[in-house]
Amino acid sequence: MELLAEIIQSYAELHTSPENEVLKELNRQTHLKVLMPRMLSGHLQGRFLAMFSRILQPYRILEIGTYTGYSALCLAEGLQENGKLITIDKNEELEDFANNFFAKAGLAHKIKMLIGNALEIVPTLQETWDLVFIDADKLNYAKYYEMVLPQTRKGGWIIADNVLWSGKVADTQYTDKDTEALRAFNKLVQNDTRVENLLLPLRDGLMIARKL
Repeated sequence: MELLAEIIQSYAELHTSPENEVLKELNRQTHLKVLMPRMLSGHLQGRFLAMFSRILQPYRILEIGTYTGYSALCLAEGLQENGKLITIDKNEELEDFANNFFAKAGLAHKIKMLIGNALEIVPTLQETWDLVFIDADKLNYAKYYEMVLPQTRKGGWIIADNVLWSGKVADTQYTDKDTEALRAFNKLVQNDTRVENLLLPLRDGLMIARKL
């Protein structure tokens, strides 16, 4: 998944503000107890998400794909005092794990975790989003994007993770369903006149789109 050379990755992390103690513990516990810990946003991407959120100072954030809650905690750092982050995941086995760390971080009052299918849940939420973070099943990225864009305020942001897919999207020998879905999603955003966008090659790739 890491597209940077290990020596560059390590150097970048050494020259990036460190994780706080709760994030460090969440990182450790995810690697010890949860399957596929590489799904964690991690240090560099986490600090990017936190800094982006602090710049934006959002009132409402939507996250599709909670996993163990690392990215939610990072994004919540920039929330306004009365702001709220709603995060959705289909894996109920991780609900207590994530909520425990939301409480440890003192952010349980700002983060609400919903369990279920995001395609069914999001349309029921009567919110206007300042920031949306998509990090769920890749086959539905285009559906998530089209679903949340109308609910995103003008000038609001949508960020989608894993859009480089370990570099597979740029290599035509890979034709599996996930890779093809991400290629189609990247093309969709690139050609969408409703947004301006940047594909940032950080970690496994972030597609960043601002609604015009």
